Amino acid sequence: MSHEATNWAIKQRGLKPTTKIVLWHLCDRFNPDYGCFPSQDRLAHDCEISRSTLNDHLGQLEAVGLLRRVPRLDPVTKRQLPTRYILGFEPGFTPVAVVPCPEIGHAEDEGAESIFDAGASPLDAAADALPCPDFGHGDCAGPVSDFPAEPCPENPESRVRISDTNPVREPLSKPVKEEEGAQAREAISDEVFGELLAALGLDPAALPGWWQGWPPRLHVQRWRDELGLTEAEIIAAAEASREEHPEPPDGPKALDRAMQRAAQRKVEDAVRKRRKPKAAPAPAAKPITDLPAFYADLVNSDGYLPVSAISNTMRDAMLARGLVTAQRLRERGVR
Repeated sequence: MSHEATNWAIKQRGLKPTTKIVLWHLCDRFNPDYGCFPSQDRLAHDCEISRSTLNDHLGQLEAVGLLRRVPRLDPVTKRQLPTRYILGFEPGFTPVAVVPCPEIGHAEDEGAESIFDAGASPLDAAADALPCPDFGHGDCAGPVSDFPAEPCPENPESRVRISDTNPVREPLSKPVKEEEGAQAREAISDEVFGELLAALGLDPAALPGWWQGWPPRLHVQRWRDELGLTEAEIIAAAEASREEHPEPPDGPKALDRAMQRAAQRKVEDAVRKRRKPKAAPAPAAKPITDLPAFYADLVNSDGYLPVSAISNTMRDAMLARGLVTAQRLRERGVR
């Protein structure tokens, strides 16, 4: 940074505000020992403008004789380096000379006064230093050219800039809002949307702002597509919400929680239906309270009866109660 350079930039008059800002930032990047060569990205960032606009203002500063741009190349790789900016207060500064146009021949008379005479102002010089309309030279000293015509035959070919903005805009085939509104109507029909408004107690002739146009229809579409609710379920959830909140909602976002709860209940019901019903438990066997009668049935039946199944105590109990006879016990092998 050089205070001398920035003070010089501030003292310049007759420049447009943005052009003067560009000049000031150039001077702010000036080093008394090494010069001024910031990159275009850095300079555009400092000035808060695009590179396209930056080059326009650099061309104006060069045209009024306040700086000169000197392109630089790496001697080894031959790649372009940041442009060297020679400012008007530096010793030995000479403004860019205008090359005469070979066809029109302007500025080629020997007696013609220089555009940088003491009596001419920088802005008048800028008006006279405009490039040749046929060949576009006069801008070849800068790193970029604005003119798509053939390059100047006397100077090296300049790089042609592609502007950051396109001044020609193709008209839209359909207005954006009309196209989005048509998509919303295709997603949610007027009939379904009318039923929803009726369920919420809204008057279609005097709808609040949040219920007008296509945005609320797209909101209803998200309830259907993202939450998985059918149109009938959406209307039913709206009716249930109206019972809890008699006042109509201000907009569709006020129903988001109600629709989320309805979707959660739908999922829970589906999971419950997919589960198999549990089998009924088998009735518990009744405990045997009358053992003598139980064993008497075994003795009197013709089924298999192990000899050791009936103890002497159980045999005496059955005989005492007359449940079996001694003859039947001997036939069944019970002693």
